[in-house]
Amino acid sequence: MTDEQPWYKDGLQFECTQCGNCCTGAPGMVWVDDEELQTIADHLGKSIGEVRLLHTKLYGRRVTLKDYANGDCTFFDGAERRCTIYSARPKQCRSWPFWNSNIASPKDWQEMQADCPGAGQGAFVSLEEIQQRAAMIDV
Repeated sequence: MTDEQPWYKDGLQFECTQCGNCCTGAPGMVWVDDEELQTIADHLGKSIGEVRLLHTKLYGRRVTLKDYANGDCTFFDGAERRCTIYSARPKQCRSWPFWNSNIASPKDWQEMQADCPGAGQGAFVSLEEIQQRAAMIDV
């Protein structure tokens, strides 16, 4: 066992600006499981089957949320610039920006900041919180 601390051992600054950049842009994958789909269905007052049919697609053997041709998430309201299922959003969304791919190195964190104006700003998020969020899903 090693006592080596990650480069972000003192925490990282992040405060969501609700800019919507993490929900828009280039097409991407927002992986969802049955539990998350049920939470979304309950939030919308719809059946899980309807949510699956209208808002998901298969990619390989995994299920991801659909996105529009412009890359916006199926649950992103472009006019209001907000998530329509925010309180029921998937783990992948709740853990942003503390994905393993974004915190692998200081360079990765810095590159991600170009798209996320809240990263590197606001209050410090503790090492424990960062690790907890990063452990939610491996992205």
